Amino acid sequence: MIILLIGLAVFFGIHLFSAVRSREPGKDMKERLGYGPYMGIYSLVSIASFVLIVYGFGAARGSGIIYTPPTWLAHINLVLTIPALILLVASQVPAGHIKKATKHPMLLAVKLWALGHLLANGELNSVLLFGSFLAFAVFDRIMVKRRGDNGPGPDVALNPMMDVIPVVVGLGVWAAIALWLHPILFGVYALPQ
Repeated sequence: MIILLIGLAVFFGIHLFSAVRSREPGKDMKERLGYGPYMGIYSLVSIASFVLIVYGFGAARGSGIIYTPPTWLAHINLVLTIPALILLVASQVPAGHIKKATKHPMLLAVKLWALGHLLANGELNSVLLFGSFLAFAVFDRIMVKRRGDNGPGPDVALNPMMDVIPVVVGLGVWAAIALWLHPILFGVYALPQ
């Protein structure tokens, strides 16, 4: 459990720093260090802490049950992960209608993914992991809104293909995870057995 907690603390610590850091010219750490070095350090710490989270989550299996969700909530989780994966892909492509409407599709994707998994999993390690991601996504959305970052601007050119690609790729990734990869990557079946 301690490895999971350390991983979560470091991962969200660096993300909290990024969310609250000053963006004022001359005070912005990214500007002072330079984009490349800042992102390099940020990425290395994020990857290392993510590895700790993944390892710690697996090592903490069987650490206790907080609640036992009814089986039908696993079906709700399956449904919520469909738009979550579509939004995740939409966050990585140029602006389409999906990105424009959701403003910050990755944050919404994380909220849907975490909420769905919290509904379907009541183990202590799951509650810590998915609860942390949900809480941070809510916090970060508040922070980007305070900074005035409202996603793609009103004059951005929207490309309809950037709506088709996220739907097709998101559905494909969802099917691959739900039908095949989830037990290989995470040790449990995504589809209720």
